[in-house]
Formats: sequence, structure tokens, C-alpha cells
Amino acid sequence: MPRGDGRLNHDLLPGEKGPQDACGVFGVWAPGEEVAKLTYFGLYALQHRGQESAGIAVSNGSQILVFKDMGLVSQVFDETSLGSLKGHIAVGHARYSTTGASVWENAQPTFRATAHGSIALGHNGNLVNTAELAELVAALPQGDGRATKVAATNDTDLVTALLAGQADDDGRPLSVEDAAHRVLPQVKGAFCLVFMDEQTLYAARDPQGIRPLVLGRLERGWVVASESAALDIVGASFVREVEPGEMVAIDENGLRSSRFAEARPKGCVFEYVYLARPDTDIAGRNVYLSRVEMGRRLAKEAPAEADLVIPTPESGTPAAVGYAEASGIPYGSGLVKNSYVGRTFIQPSQTIRQLGIRLKLNPLKEVIRGKRLVVVDDSIVRGNTQRALVRMLREAGAAEVHVRISSPPVKWPCFFGIDFATRAELIANGMSVEEIGKSLGADSLAYISIDGMVEATTIAKPDLCRACFDGEYPMELPDPELLGKQLLETELAGGPSAADALRRP
Repeated sequence: MPRGDGRLNHDLLPGEKGPQDACGVFGVWAPGEEVAKLTYFGLYALQHRGQESAGIAVSNGSQILVFKDMGLVSQVFDETSLGSLKGHIAVGHARYSTTGASVWENAQPTFRATAHGSIALGHNGNLVNTAELAELVAALPQGDGRATKVAATNDTDLVTALLAGQADDDGRPLSVEDAAHRVLPQVKGAFCLVFMDEQTLYAARDPQGIRPLVLGRLERGWVVASESAALDIVGASFVREVEPGEMVAIDENGLRSSRFAEARPKGCVFEYVYLARPDTDIAGRNVYLSRVEMGRRLAKEAPAEADLVIPTPESGTPAAVGYAEASGIPYGSGLVKNSYVGRTFIQPSQTIRQLGIRLKLNPLKEVIRGKRLVVVDDSIVRGNTQRALVRMLREAGAAEVHVRISSPPVKWPCFFGIDFATRAELIANGMSVEEIGKSLGADSLAYISIDGMVEATTIAKPDLCRACFDGEYPMELPDPELLGKQLLETELAGGPSAADALRRP
């Protein structure tokens, strides 16, 4: 039975919705290795990217087995379940839902029968033409065991159904590889796909390369993963990134690469700000170094007269290090984080609920009493957490609290794998920086500039997606009613279908 869901996100008040992570994908082709355990540890390294459900699919060359459930990787799997997953190919997934509810039916990898065997697939990202894909799935031949009714309500299952149901002009079923070359050019949005049939591991990345995907080498095999840190954990050496618009296939004959679209790089800048692990490299740039440099540039753009620089742990730590270094103000640890509060099934009492952020953060009064503080964080979404934090620091004796943010104001929603609050909930959408600062109760508030943030990554500005900060999306978007997270839930519940929305005049 599915277990209850939960998530570890940001340093948020109970019930506050912050920038939710993208998913994590992992794949391995390694004869003679315990691929299920390699995948388990790979997903463990990617747990920050999704905490709602986890799953692993394994092939022994003739059959694919899938084990998935709700919960964290360490809660879903144990020695017994991993021991039952025997084979030489594996695909794993850690999910945060950006399309479709957080329920067992939407856990990944997804699985479909094909005319030649079966397919299992994991997806990191979010598609923007889900309604069109639903139309294509509805048009597939029925009754052949491949194009069965879509039970899940996520874009991933639509892609899996399309890959499983392709046929040539004479009606002969296509192989998974040939089907991918037909289907992938029709898929729009952010996607890093890791999938397999009984003999071959595949990986594909959208033409914009919005989400990261890397290729690594084992002594006796290959690994693909959302982040290079996952390669380190399993002892794989980094080879290169899977290129935007590229598909790789790995089998007993080795690795081969092909293109399904021209590369038009638009990597997500928020990966550098918050999403990715600090020990990950993206496009040749280390994430930790980028965050430290953001802090340095923030100090130059928004100086403050203060006695101590402290981070909001742990997402604000690298930028706080950079701010202290560039400003000459000492760095200190003024807040202690409880790492075990992120996931709980016990609702706090009213008394504890009123303490709010203290469930996760507690001030070191002896460090901050009487001090003028610079508090560095990576982003502000609705402002509730920062407001409570400022109040808590003042109650602990801080003389002044100057808030500095190592990303620009978040003003626009993301449709490519990050689940921000709605635009109406974004505090920067309707208030000036000065007004936000007053709302937080801070003595001052400042954000880094877009150019300062981008320059810290060392990636060319045209090659980065900055849409959540400047509203410039890397591709044309459909009408708003075709972008909802619950689009397919509405259809399955008997409401207007995605297809109906497409046909609407």
C-alpha cells in the first residue's frame, strides 16, 4: 500500500509553499554489478530533488521488474526489496510532482508493455504540451496491450505510452529506440528522460537542456544521472553532460549517440541558485563556487554596516561565505538547524505551531545578541519564513537585521520543473523591494541583480533560462488552461479534457 507523502523543502514554516525541487533520475548499465543498490545510492544522492515517492526498475535481459512507493528513498527500499531486483540495467526516480498529484499511481518509473517486450521510464522536468500529447495517446491503436488507458495523471505516463505504441506506415510496431526518434521531437518543455527496455539503457535531454543530465563511467559499465554528485557517490567517473537534443543508448555493443533536435541551450539558472547540490558541476561550473560568487557580488551591490554575516542554513550558507569574504564582515553561525523536522506525520499543537520557524531554526543568542546582522538567504517566495526569522532574531537580541538575497525577486511562475507558489502568492509580484523589506520587519532588504547572478555562474546570459526572474520564457507557451498541474486529473474526474481544451474555439 502507498505510504503517506511528505517533502523536505527549504527552511519553511509549517504549511508554507516554497520553491519545490525538480525530480531526480538515475540509470545504470553494468553487467556483474548490483545495479539496484547502485541506483539506490544514486537516488539517495539525489533525494533533495524529490521527496514524495521513489522507484527502481531493473532488467535481467528478459524481464523488467519495477518497485516503487510513496516516501523517501530510505523508506521505500530495504535490503529485501533491493535484493529482489536482479539484473544488469536499472532506472531509478525520486519524485516531486509538477504535473499530477502526489499519489502512488504517479510514482515513477512508469511501465508499459510494448510489442517487443516492455519499457520503464523516469522523467525529470515538466512538459508544456501535455494536452497535445494526450491527444496523440488517445489516437493510438487500442486493444493490442500497448496503448492501454492512461491511469496515471502525469506527463511522464503519456510519453511512456507514446514510446510503447508507435508503429511504422505498414502498422508494424517500432522498437523503443526508433519510437523515441519519432516521439521526442514532439515533446515540448523541460525533460531529462532515463528509460530502458530489456536490453538497452537510454537517456535523452530536451533541446534547451533546461535540467541537468550527466554521463559517467564505471569500471564495468555506464551511469546517467541528474547531477554529477550522484556519479561521485557510486564511484563513477564523470565523462560529459548529455547534450541538449541528444539521446544516448547503452547496450552490450557500447554507447552510441544520436540527435533528435538541434541544441538551443537554456539551462535553468535556479539550479545554480538553489536546486542542485553544492558539490555538483553543471555545464562545467561548480554550483558551490557559483553560490559563493553570488554572495561576493551581492556584497558589492548591496553593502551593509554590520557586525556579523549569518546564513539561513543551509541553502544560504555558500552565498553568506562569499558576502562575508567580499565585505570584510566576519562570518558566523547564528542559527542552528534541526535536520529532522522536514518530514513529520505529527501535526504540532497550537502552542508549538505559533512558534513557527523554531521547529526548524533556533537562534544562538550568545552569538547574535547586540549584533548588527546581515542575514543571507537564496530566495524569497511568499516572505512568511523570512518575516518569522527576522522577528525571531530581534527577540533573541539582534540590534539590526539586514536581509540580503542571492537571487533577484521571483516574479514569474516556472513551467519547467520547479513548483513555485502561484504568481498571485509571490510577494515580489505586487510590492517594491522597500515595501517587502518593511513587510518582513527588516532594517534593510536587497537582492542581487540578474546580471550579477548570471555572471556568477560564468555561463553566457543567452544560454540560461531566467524566466522566473524576468518573465522571458525559453519557448512559446500554450494557453494558461493547458498548463495546470492538475490538467489530467480534471480529465479523469470527468471534467473538461485536455483534448476538449485543444478543440475549444
